[in-house]
Amino acid sequence: MSLTETGPLHELHDRIIRCAQCPRLVAHRERVAREKVSRYREWEYWGKPVPPFGDPAARLLVMGLAPAAHGGNRTGRAFTGDASGDWLFRSLHQFEFANSPDSSYRGDGLYLTDVYITNAVRCAPPENKPTAAEKETCRPWLVQELALLPGVKAVVGLGKFAFDAYLQTRAAAGLTNPSPRPKFGHGVSYTLAEGVVLIGSYHPSRQNTNTGKLTEAMFDAVFAQARAVVGPALPVENPPL
Repeated sequence: MSLTETGPLHELHDRIIRCAQCPRLVAHRERVAREKVSRYREWEYWGKPVPPFGDPAARLLVMGLAPAAHGGNRTGRAFTGDASGDWLFRSLHQFEFANSPDSSYRGDGLYLTDVYITNAVRCAPPENKPTAAEKETCRPWLVQELALLPGVKAVVGLGKFAFDAYLQTRAAAGLTNPSPRPKFGHGVSYTLAEGVVLIGSYHPSRQNTNTGKLTEAMFDAVFAQARAVVGPALPVENPPL
């Protein structure tokens, strides 16, 4: 298993980064990158669509909603540089999907094993709320990703938006969804037609973690479930230097 992203996935990432199909999102992400916030005044913000990242041979796919304005939109890597990422990578590290519990910036030495991370929408949206049209415009990227990740056995949808987006992407890709349609809930799981297990989780947003709606034990239980589905951790053959 190689952790180097090359070939079709790398080419897909390059095309995602160049996307400018949603004028509202382009204007917002670029305005945030110009104006910044005081605590990151010295940063050169990414300010572009944020591509997915991880192991091309992943058996686990993690899907979120969209990059955070001062997280992924700043660092250029999903769930990197914000509080949600602190929760996600701590848990991924605990269950041997990541070599570190910390994700601060591109080039920080973090690498993922057996997991791929993506978002339903690739640009930071105003108030963290993409429109239905923006979601639809972004969906073809997800369809292409699913086709390039044939080893996926489990999917964790972080929040109802991402959970539903995965099912909608499957339908757009011509895959069969259960009837009645799976309903989102924390810790719920559904085995889909190809044997892929879809697991729901509350999003590790501050709104959920600060209020106690989502606890570390609850979040860890989701990734314990994912690890049980995909099987034991795999050896890392070619870790980055």
